[in-house]
Amino acid sequence: MSADASGTPAPRSRRRRWLIPAAIAAGVFLLILSPLWAPLLLRRLTFFRVRHVEVVGAKYVAPREVLQRLRVDTTASVWDPLAPLERRVREHPLVRDVRVERRLPGTLVVRLVERAPVGLIATPNGLRPYDERGRPLSIDPTAADVDAPILSAGLADTAILRLLGAARTQAPALYRRVSEIRREGDGSELLVVLDSLPVRTLPDVTLQRLTDLELVERDLARRGLRPIELDLRYRDQVIARLQ
Repeated sequence: MSADASGTPAPRSRRRRWLIPAAIAAGVFLLILSPLWAPLLLRRLTFFRVRHVEVVGAKYVAPREVLQRLRVDTTASVWDPLAPLERRVREHPLVRDVRVERRLPGTLVVRLVERAPVGLIATPNGLRPYDERGRPLSIDPTAADVDAPILSAGLADTAILRLLGAARTQAPALYRRVSEIRREGDGSELLVVLDSLPVRTLPDVTLQRLTDLELVERDLARRGLRPIELDLRYRDQVIARLQ
């Protein structure tokens, strides 16, 4: 280190001492801002042009409809903002949620969560799928594989549809067994058909109460008994009518 006659460091040495921390601080600052400016630079590179779009989770939504809503072509970049793409796809009536991801160098991955049908209601024009909120879905059961229970003809029964929606997500094994569900008599009773086994219950039956039937069926099978009907209309009891 050079110094003057008094031993004080020379000005050039003092400048070097503060230039190094300043350079480090500038580097950190640019690193923090890189998510802002890096995509702007990368979007200009043809290497990152969109070449493929992969649609994941589509069962009822046609992939071509997703592509139409994305409105991307080979002039688009994977570094373009994703929020507008997600917003356009989310406007599809069968899409509950969507997430668009980048797979470098040139692929967009669209992950869909669809509005799934939980019940089929008979109408003059045939069976129509409904979701758990009682909304009709634009799905043609004759063209798509809709595996859902059949409800009573007429208006959508939102209480039954909510029960089916909960079963579909929380007790899928039970839901797959429900082939039909409808109100009986004046509407004060509910008939649920599990495979071919009728189960009589009340409209306020809980999902837990229905899932407990598996234990009852196992116990009857262990004893070699085969029920032709189960009755849940009585509190804390399951009445089995046997062959």
